[in-house]
Amino acid sequence: MAESTMDAIVGSLLILFPIMFFLIYLKDLAVETVLAAYNAMLQFLEKCRRAMAWSLCFMLFIFTFAGVNVFFDSMKAVLEDFERIKEKVDSSEPPWSTGWDKLKARVNQDYQPNPSDILVRGSTPERPQNYVNMYRDMAAAYALPIHWKVTGEKASAEAAARVLDGWSAVLTDIWGNSDKFLAAGFYGYQFANIAEILRDYSNWKGLDATIDMLLRVFYSKNHSFLTAHNGAHIDNYWANWDLANIASMMSIGALADNRTIWDEAVNYFKSGDGNGAIEKAIWYLHTEQGTGKKLGQNQEAGRDQGHATLDFAMLGVIAQQGYNQGDDLFAYLDDRILIGMEYVCKYNVGQDVSFETYSNAVHGTQTAISNHSRGTIRPMAELFVAHYGSIKARDVKWTKVYRNLALQESGGAEGGGGDYGTTSGGYDQLGFGTLLYRLEKE
Repeated sequence: MAESTMDAIVGSLLILFPIMFFLIYLKDLAVETVLAAYNAMLQFLEKCRRAMAWSLCFMLFIFTFAGVNVFFDSMKAVLEDFERIKEKVDSSEPPWSTGWDKLKARVNQDYQPNPSDILVRGSTPERPQNYVNMYRDMAAAYALPIHWKVTGEKASAEAAARVLDGWSAVLTDIWGNSDKFLAAGFYGYQFANIAEILRDYSNWKGLDATIDMLLRVFYSKNHSFLTAHNGAHIDNYWANWDLANIASMMSIGALADNRTIWDEAVNYFKSGDGNGAIEKAIWYLHTEQGTGKKLGQNQEAGRDQGHATLDFAMLGVIAQQGYNQGDDLFAYLDDRILIGMEYVCKYNVGQDVSFETYSNAVHGTQTAISNHSRGTIRPMAELFVAHYGSIKARDVKWTKVYRNLALQESGGAEGGGGDYGTTSGGYDQLGFGTLLYRLEKE
């Protein structure tokens, strides 16, 4: 490459100087990080000029600078959220105070985890199922770093670290029948989200080990399921299987600062082959009589309402994780998630909804919505009311009715794991949405 060409490259890079400072503002990068990268770049290019290896060193620089974290900023979102939450708790104003009381009731600073080298969900001759230990540990651990963030009590952070470190030190695989992929999805996203909250606790030294374990044990199963579906027909697994694994893959990608994993999850959400991809998960749009607004029938509506509502608990996790990272999946396909949430909430508060015949190559044809477990209550609606209603001023009529019914049955605020039954279904969502997401008193 001619020296004049190299001069042009260096000149172009000098122009990048103000752009780098714009990145500091936009992405909340440390000034020292950007300056160090910039100075290193100039020194490196000068050496390359003297060596006349222009093309090679320019490419090396590009890959070197790509290592500076300019994509994931979830901690910024987490910290801003906790500043708001702390203000609400300090005000002792309901419903936030009620939500805080529910969380405090789950805080046990002496909690001891029950880790295993093999996590088992689904019958297998080699070992008995033990996944109850995992979902109980995740529920206990989730309350602890939130409590630490609000109160500053290090004993809560230490207890959360004890749970994460205990599992990260010994867990090597997930066994079972096909249900092992449910474990990989539900507990993977929970583990990663707890670690995300705890990661700025300076005394916690287990982040790297946690990320390593999540990549080896959980992400590997998430990837396997979403690409091969356990060797089954693509229609064999209902939407919640895909959604749990998408949620896990996203959260692990964010925690590990791995754009490739993150994109894999988001791309599947948008255009995957399975029933959890958004246009299959919420596959038919009805027009509500009297209002003309759209209501979206979800893939499990004709199966039962326990699983139909679970789909939206997982869609909430996926959308919020995306929003924290700058991918507004709430808005994707003209608010498709809200359109579906309004449908499932309307039916589960006792109202009639239209139903389009659904045909599945494995499970057959459904000609009517299922009333099995109609009225299922899950701690999921506060997030949707806050985002679509408070932030974006969308019509959340039926979601709000469902939210209010859920609060009435839950003592005034959404609870967490252990507040919605003792089986795994009561622990599939982490909960405490009133405390964490409510933006307005109504």
